[in-house]
Amino acid sequence: MADDPEYLSKSQDNELSPDRSVEKIQGDEEFPEGGARAWGVALGSGGILFCTFGFANSFGVFQEYYQKHQLASSTPDAIAWIGSLQVFFLLGGNCFGGPLFDRYGAKIIWPSAAVYIFAIFITSACKELYQFILAQGILAGIAMGMTMAPGMASTGQWFNKKRGAAMGVAVAGSSLGGVIFPIALNKMLNNPNLSFGWTVRICGFLIAAIMVSSSLAIRARLPPRRNRFFLFTAFKEPQYLALIFAVFLSILGVFVPIFYLPSYAVSKGMSTELAFYLTAILNAASFFGRVIPGITADKVGRLNMLFVMAICTGILAFCWQLTNDNASIIAFSALYGFFSGAIVSLMTVCFAQIPKSPKDIGTYLGQGLLVVSTGALIGPPISGALVKEYHGFNEVSYFCGAVTLVGGLSVALVKYTTAQGLFAKV
Repeated sequence: MADDPEYLSKSQDNELSPDRSVEKIQGDEEFPEGGARAWGVALGSGGILFCTFGFANSFGVFQEYYQKHQLASSTPDAIAWIGSLQVFFLLGGNCFGGPLFDRYGAKIIWPSAAVYIFAIFITSACKELYQFILAQGILAGIAMGMTMAPGMASTGQWFNKKRGAAMGVAVAGSSLGGVIFPIALNKMLNNPNLSFGWTVRICGFLIAAIMVSSSLAIRARLPPRRNRFFLFTAFKEPQYLALIFAVFLSILGVFVPIFYLPSYAVSKGMSTELAFYLTAILNAASFFGRVIPGITADKVGRLNMLFVMAICTGILAFCWQLTNDNASIIAFSALYGFFSGAIVSLMTVCFAQIPKSPKDIGTYLGQGLLVVSTGALIGPPISGALVKEYHGFNEVSYFCGAVTLVGGLSVALVKYTTAQGLFAKV
């Protein structure tokens, strides 16, 4: 009966006091915490993130390829705007996808999925920088975010105590995509018998097949919220604001190595073919970084785990400049992938635990990610400008390490705003 939408709807619409109503919604008995349907939703969400975030995570391959082919006359920081805009709109698109899911359910995933696939095929025909920005950066990015939001929000509705593990499994799909797509792109882009256009179109066909099957698994467990579209009162909550600040700083730095590792490795004498595999190595390690810390976070506290992993990521970023040969660069890629991967999965879990009602998870997550996404927007271009100005990556390492480390330390401020206090398991 606890899973019956009609029952849940009545329990919220009656005249109980707000405290009792919230208690009804948030009670552990209201969450299935498992079962075929619940884990099917998590796996479906993983498939969606495989196609969206996973493809976005492969932009390091595109960055290096564009610098030597279609966009050879453009500067690295100008090319980086393509990937930055894509990640910005991927995260920011949740601001609309989340509330739409809360109001209309999982059916809103289909139009955005169709637009995303269309954007990939349009990208295959692009030749100029502005065309790539419009198709791959803006259109694909918006559609990615609108598609990703229902998957993440629906997973949060089915799990509470195991939410870190479930959302870790879902976000791990982006890591698998980040492994497969760079390897596939590397092979196809270096095949003289295959053009850039057909390389991207083949990826588009693969994404379309996985997207359709994954979208069928996404289900809303709760009846839709019928009142407000946005919940601006969330920005009056100190915990919410503190978490946005901490995650913004972390995201400002965390995507920089993902974008620039192949270019950095080539500048250190690594072959272009091997450098392309660095993105796959990083994302392979991030798979474990998204699953293992997610499971651990359910036991030791999600904010606690985010605090540790963000600080470790910042320290590693400072060490980036010390890698000068193939072995050290590959080792850095794997370590950075593990620790930075946890930030992406844990930030969604931390946002999802703030709202009092699971019906509001999509909106809280979307609004928060819209603000956080500005970090992903400006971080890589700032790094590209530093490379252009100083003709090296030392300053990029300092920038990435500093902002990520401060972001990790700021999680302590988030813990301070909670009712449990600074040293609690939260």
